[in-house]
Amino acid sequence: MMRQLYEYHPVVGYRYIPGLKARIPHEGGGYLMQVNEQGFRADRPFAHARTPGHRRVLVFGDSFTAGDAVCNRQRYTDLLEARLEGAGAPPVEFYNFGLSSTGTDQQYLVWREFARSIEHDLVIIAVFVENIRRVVAQFRPHRDEQGVERLYAKPYYVLENDTLRLYQVPPRRDPYGEDELDAAQAAAVDQGGRFVMLRKMVTKLGMRDMIQHLTQYQPLPHYDSPANPAWRLLRAILLQWIRALDRPVLLMPLPLPQHLDETCDAAPYQARFAELAHDAGCRLHDPLPDLLRIAPDARRKLRWEQDIHFTPAGHDALARSLEPVVAAVLGAQLARAS
Repeated sequence: MMRQLYEYHPVVGYRYIPGLKARIPHEGGGYLMQVNEQGFRADRPFAHARTPGHRRVLVFGDSFTAGDAVCNRQRYTDLLEARLEGAGAPPVEFYNFGLSSTGTDQQYLVWREFARSIEHDLVIIAVFVENIRRVVAQFRPHRDEQGVERLYAKPYYVLENDTLRLYQVPPRRDPYGEDELDAAQAAAVDQGGRFVMLRKMVTKLGMRDMIQHLTQYQPLPHYDSPANPAWRLLRAILLQWIRALDRPVLLMPLPLPQHLDETCDAAPYQARFAELAHDAGCRLHDPLPDLLRIAPDARRKLRWEQDIHFTPAGHDALARSLEPVVAAVLGAQLARAS
């Protein structure tokens, strides 16, 4: 029986159970999850007032930021905090608001519900590029306390006459049966991409990586055009979020495993995020070029064998890529304050 890690939240949909400490089984030998009183993975509470003499960075994202498959201290946010300490500048606190399996829409709601009033110097929005599918979904599969995969409603935005409208808040607490959904709702279930049955068959046969190499299959065509409806929705959410912030914002797209393996083209999503950062007036950090400079054998070890999430080496590589960028932004802030 699987231990419950989440509790219902009437706006975001769910959050980690406040105060939870649990050992999670995993191919890497398992990892410790510790949750603070606000319901996010952290070893300390998130205070609203800035700690005297400290700078503070708020970080938002999904499981790649929350740290699925590693302990809190092994995540790129915690590694960055340690790396930036003692460099002759004021110490930095990283508040990690990552929440597994969420889309960028839910992460925006996390900021609105939990972080809007927290004093800070920088916001990092880490967008796992697959989130473009999650923001158009109205229902997503999750495993319940018994480990059974069920269908749950999620909050979602619709772009109506260039205005974002929020729906399904509060989302229904109980899971849905597939027979409860009408045709339009069934089409709004996140299936994890196109060609569902073919992907399942290829994965079951153990041929996924080989087929990807041979076909150069593009898993996220949503980024191919600025006019794509899914991109327009994701862009609108990010623009509204960034413009609501009164401190510097660092936008960071996180690549798929296929981008790390160089078996599909990253140029479309890179172009869209560059356009967005220009229009939003925020800083963009694309870690993919730094990660691709790592030798292929070592690069494959940035993620687990069966799990696509970062290993400790992956989090370390991401922290190294981010360190000079974060230091430069915070240094500029410090210089202006002086």
